[in-house]
Amino acid sequence: MLNGQEVAYELKKSRRAGNLRISVGCDANLAVTAPWFVPSGTAENFLRQKADWILSKLDYWQKRQPLIKLTGGGLDYKRNKTAARRLVVSEVARWNGFYHFSYRRISIRNQKTRWGSCSQKGNLNFNYKIIYLPKPLRDYLVVHELCHLRQPNHSKRFWDLVAETIPDHKERKKELKKIIF
Repeated sequence: MLNGQEVAYELKKSRRAGNLRISVGCDANLAVTAPWFVPSGTAENFLRQKADWILSKLDYWQKRQPLIKLTGGGLDYKRNKTAARRLVVSEVARWNGFYHFSYRRISIRNQKTRWGSCSQKGNLNFNYKIIYLPKPLRDYLVVHELCHLRQPNHSKRFWDLVAETIPDHKERKKELKKIIF
């Protein structure tokens, strides 16, 4: 019970955890990660101490209406990885026709929280679920990761690079945040 409201949570014990940690996922699920030696009563007390924060996050995620809720596990990934690779390679080549950045490798992954990333070595990584996105959001993702090849941060220079081809990048970013995995 948190402030008179019954709240379900998952307690995860971990040998790697150094402290108690709370997470509220976009599916409005509450989880507590605790070091393996911490008793469950200590975790419950920790939850009570953070009740206001927890309830506000749960309320936020329950009210938020996703544009799309993407689900799919390993089988969906295996079925769609090749199609995602073809799509991403084609789109990277198309957008890089403007930017002319050099990159090393393109990887397609089954990530739970990221749409894409760019490594320091110049490798581009994309979530296979990019194939489920509308074209404007796919374009934004590809350009976003390409621009990280030149600017490995989110500075004004980075966003100016993105705006050269995606002037409405702020709106597209907002739309992308409405999509939950």
